[in-house]
Amino acid sequence: MPYALERGDIPGAVVVVVKDGQILLQKGFGYADVAARKPVDGENTMFRPGSVSKLLTWTAVMQLVEQGKLDLDEDVNAYLDFKIPPRDGKPVTLRQVMTHTAGFEETARGLILDDPAALASIEESVKHWIPTRVYEGGTTPAYSNYATSLAGYIVQRVSGMSFDDYIERNIFAPLGMTRSTFRQPLPEKFKPYMSNGYKSGSDKAQAYELVGMAPAGSMAASGGDMGRFMIAHLNKGAYGSGRILQADTATKMHDTALTLLEPLHRMMLGFYEANINGHRVIAHAGDTQWFHSDLHLFLDDGVGLFVSFNSAGREGAVGPLRTALFEQFADRYMPGPIPEGKVDAATAKEHAGMIAGRYQNSRRSHTSFLSALNLAGQMKVVPGEDGTITVSGLKGLNGQPIKWREIAPFVWRDVAGADRLAARVEDGRVVRFGVEPFSAFMVFDRVPSWASSGWLTPALGAAFVVLLLSTLAWPIAALVRRRYGVAYGLSGNDARMHRLVRIAAALVLLGLLAGGVLIGMLMNDYSLMSASGDIWVRLVRIFALLAFVAGAVISVWNAWVVLRSNRRRLAKVWSVLLALSCLLVLYFGIVFRIVGFSANY
Repeated sequence: MPYALERGDIPGAVVVVVKDGQILLQKGFGYADVAARKPVDGENTMFRPGSVSKLLTWTAVMQLVEQGKLDLDEDVNAYLDFKIPPRDGKPVTLRQVMTHTAGFEETARGLILDDPAALASIEESVKHWIPTRVYEGGTTPAYSNYATSLAGYIVQRVSGMSFDDYIERNIFAPLGMTRSTFRQPLPEKFKPYMSNGYKSGSDKAQAYELVGMAPAGSMAASGGDMGRFMIAHLNKGAYGSGRILQADTATKMHDTALTLLEPLHRMMLGFYEANINGHRVIAHAGDTQWFHSDLHLFLDDGVGLFVSFNSAGREGAVGPLRTALFEQFADRYMPGPIPEGKVDAATAKEHAGMIAGRYQNSRRSHTSFLSALNLAGQMKVVPGEDGTITVSGLKGLNGQPIKWREIAPFVWRDVAGADRLAARVEDGRVVRFGVEPFSAFMVFDRVPSWASSGWLTPALGAAFVVLLLSTLAWPIAALVRRRYGVAYGLSGNDARMHRLVRIAAALVLLGLLAGGVLIGMLMNDYSLMSASGDIWVRLVRIFALLAFVAGAVISVWNAWVVLRSNRRRLAKVWSVLLALSCLLVLYFGIVFRIVGFSANY
């Protein structure tokens, strides 16, 4: 760990290991405050475990199920004071919420903020915008912060107390978690224990993050407290004299699996499988902008492992580091067999060819302008000459693409590890694949041809060049004519269309740039995703709508005029290219929701 932190430019971390009801190790590494050279205290320094917070929300839900106040298979509207619309006549249930199969599209607005004045309550967050249900309930894992916050709001309504109060009284207090809170901003009494968050160890400390969907990830907790929480779940709800779940409820939470894509890891009720070396493991990861965490419970071995880092480090170094820590910990202390098997060479090549193509994450925006990110996020499966496959974006600890070898029909395994990849085949065609360790909560569906980055990305690049050259040619040509005293060669309708189409090209280009800058700023700084930014989202989308529509109409009109004129062949060809470029941009704007009026995303 010390070498890895230094090499990855990660300021600090905490590792907690529990076994058989005892904290075996709680160790701090590096610094909680770099400027003050304040070291991480393994027991008391508080970190932000991000989505590991969800496990407490799910525990709260199961407490109320245990008391008969909630039913996992009841329509959630029975517990709400507003309505979640059905999909295909079917409602959302808490079981679907806890397994991330409620079908909601991804949301981002207000996810992480730094201004307390911009922080909405849980009620305001879940009521502001109900994401579209894009999948049939119970069929597709699509990780959802919104659904988790909805569960937290239900806990609040059914219990009759605030979510923060409920967690403190029913989880923190019984377990003696005195260095933990969901409250935002951070209460004064916890500030001396809180680690700073950093972009990297070489950067300054960042502001305390405020998580908009609080039940999904707002907790701050010490390593010692996370050890107590792990022990309670490993002991089927008990920690010392305290108890947060009855044994049968804890067992139900840990063992009730939703199988959607065999033989890959599955969602339990809130936890997800992370089995390794033949040992049964349930887990949850968590990420904010600055903190990155993992919690793993080896259920049959009585062992828990928690790690949290206060920075992503240089070039995202924390990602492979946290994975390596879990895998090497398991290999050292709980070794066992890895999945084996093989298929014949001819079948391997055939199946590799069948899975080849482009795929997109089930966890994505569908109806908001952030769906434009789907174009850049598509993954490409490429078959190898030896019957293996590689998947763009999936790399090993060495930074090289992972090779996957088929070990059973449509099941592949990392040739250098134990993770598996499996595909679903319908009518002789691969339509979906999942890959461990993500398979429990998100999968990858084949991209329809009309949205494929394979042709759309280069086509948009070419259109951008055409629009840019058309825009630049106007002032450059005017300067050249002035310099050499050459008269403007067009008149009448030709001259008017020539000027008008260049204005249109400039506006389309500006619309594209504005949309790209907006998305880039939001992705680079989550604190901009607040209500105060809604006006800019609306302005950019409305401007893009007007510019793209006008550009398409004017450019097609211009091409019609030029093609019927006596202009040179080059002018006619360019007019067609310009019209096609504007039409393509309009297509892109409509399909990926750049154009529109709403600020919901």
